[in-house]
Amino acid sequence: MPNQRRVTRRLGLQALLAAAVTVPLSSAAITASSASSVSRVRRVSALAAPPRPAPRLDVMTFNLRYASTAEPNSWADRRPVMAELLRRAQPQVMGTQEGLYQQLRDIDSDLGPHYDWVGTGREGGSRDESTAIYYDIRRLEPLEHYTFWLSDTPEVIRSNTWSAAFPRIVTWVRFRDLADGGREFYVANTHFDQKSQYARERSATLLVRRIAEFDRRLPVVVTGDFNAYAHKNRAYDTLVDSGLVDTWDAAEHRGPQYATFHGYHRLKPDGDRIDWILTSPGVTTHRATMDTYSWQGQFPSDHLPVQVSLSLR
Repeated sequence: MPNQRRVTRRLGLQALLAAAVTVPLSSAAITASSASSVSRVRRVSALAAPPRPAPRLDVMTFNLRYASTAEPNSWADRRPVMAELLRRAQPQVMGTQEGLYQQLRDIDSDLGPHYDWVGTGREGGSRDESTAIYYDIRRLEPLEHYTFWLSDTPEVIRSNTWSAAFPRIVTWVRFRDLADGGREFYVANTHFDQKSQYARERSATLLVRRIAEFDRRLPVVVTGDFNAYAHKNRAYDTLVDSGLVDTWDAAEHRGPQYATFHGYHRLKPDGDRIDWILTSPGVTTHRATMDTYSWQGQFPSDHLPVQVSLSLR
């Protein structure tokens, strides 16, 4: 769950900083003429300066594989590999799937004090699998968030009306980008069902409908494990036909492609992608990669994380 004390501390610090800036300026001992000269210089400098490029946003989607004590590939073995991968990658936003509550807390601890997260379990509590979203608090401020169920009754907790193997959810957050002039954007994160094609297709339709209810002026980023092959499934077609852009296809530069689900086996070059990052039109994807990091044969998960570098304008 989001760390409310951390948010409160940040807001309090912002208020103190605002007061510290306001008081000296109001009592500064400068003459009206010199203040006017400074103002003119600043206006001229602002007009002469070239526009600053939009800072890039690094986004990752990662099916964590739920924590288990069973060997091989127990969470105890995978956790240090996961921590090292994330330390190297430093995503500013990460949509995760399958994470259990204590596992999510472990990742929060391993990421360090500059990260926080939002999420709830698909059964409506904190102890079951979640589609949590992590974010770098130095860059992003969450403004609102919500979770709904992929069913005919999206607001009913645990609802599952499409014969999915489990209740499935979408968690979304509206962020303010502190490094991009306060620009706001949405991140929606999901995990489609692995057994029912009908559920996947209905889930895609509902997700498109809910995205259409967002503020249309704001960019949207969608992360997820969709349990459907890109370009080979109606659920994928529904999402991209709605106008969402597949960042892997749109990227100016791409790393090698593998099947994103590997099941702890040898990686499959040019394999099918079931883990995607989609965006609204107008977002630029500079680079897309699949992170193949492992340590002494141990992968952090049975999926490869996908990471993209975006400009939202």
